[in-house]
Amino acid sequence: MIVEKRVFELPRLETVSGATIQDVRVGYETYGALNAERSNAILICHYFSGTSHAAGRYRESDVLPGYWDYLIGPGKPIDTDRYFVVSSDTLVNLSAYDRTVTTTGPASTDPATGKPYGLSFPFVTIADFVRVQKALLDHLGIAHLHAVMGPSMGGLQTYEWAASFPDMMDRIIPVIAAADSGPWLTAWLDVWASPIRVDANWNGGDYYGRQPPLRGLTEALKIVTLHANHWHWAEKYIGPRWADEARDPLAALDNRYRIEQVLEEAAAGRAAVSDANHFLYLVKANQSFIPGRGAGATSAAEGLKRIKAPALVLYAPDDQVFAAEWVRRTAQTIAANGTPVETAEIAGDFGHLNGVLGLAKLGPKIAEFLAR
Repeated sequence: MIVEKRVFELPRLETVSGATIQDVRVGYETYGALNAERSNAILICHYFSGTSHAAGRYRESDVLPGYWDYLIGPGKPIDTDRYFVVSSDTLVNLSAYDRTVTTTGPASTDPATGKPYGLSFPFVTIADFVRVQKALLDHLGIAHLHAVMGPSMGGLQTYEWAASFPDMMDRIIPVIAAADSGPWLTAWLDVWASPIRVDANWNGGDYYGRQPPLRGLTEALKIVTLHANHWHWAEKYIGPRWADEARDPLAALDNRYRIEQVLEEAAAGRAAVSDANHFLYLVKANQSFIPGRGAGATSAAEGLKRIKAPALVLYAPDDQVFAAEWVRRTAQTIAANGTPVETAEIAGDFGHLNGVLGLAKLGPKIAEFLAR
């Protein structure tokens, strides 16, 4: 499936905190066709380090398709012969320098100064991500959604949609996400961000036009990659091997194990197209999440009471980011408020990333839930 990235422009966004951002631009993709009744739209919300590229390829020569390509497409669980699927880049998208991504954040040009915003860019919340998505859907002529779904931070956006616009969708599928970050994940998110703040090149966020804090950003992304995986992945796919069979790690500090090399290479590749301030803003948005913040909710419990759409909540038992216990507790709270809720377990070796990589076996369950 060949897909096209489009750009949505919003002249003015008022954030939940009352700040105003001018000339907001985000990228988006669509798959399938909107029916005459405009009733078959599904919104996909992406994860922390993800983009709107949920399915398909931009070119036949692309090595990898979108992250949920095995779920989205003709005849697949999210069947584009039946549904019109929309996926958009968030504000402060991590991949600010990826040519396939369009986003607005600290790395963007402030129209008032002609220079990058830097830390003068307002802090934004998950609710602000959803406000931009709502404006995009208005632009596309979509007043009601068949479903909203997404993994991890995409699950947070799903909860925000259901709490702030409870009558606008028929169902939701939050994947590997609980209703708030809580103190434990809030602390972990701070650990993710710490290497950036101690990189001298970060310079208090003022590094545009200078050497960016790539070392700190790479170390931050190494932590994210490891935290989002599981030791089952490390043991099964990497093992205790040396990075170089001729270089014993005990012979020199620079001699490394294969797991260190894998994390370094993956993180360095991501860092090359990412922005450090965008990373920090995403951390803040996830730490501060409250479902229904956009509608005035001040706690997760208050926000969850607003949810009316039936939910299929998917969790990974070995998730190290959003622990399965937290996700199940969120589902129980929604159910206790009288909203129909089902849960299903995602099996696999990838911990939190099972919600991105490992949903194939739950494809029939997802398809059946969407078809009701």
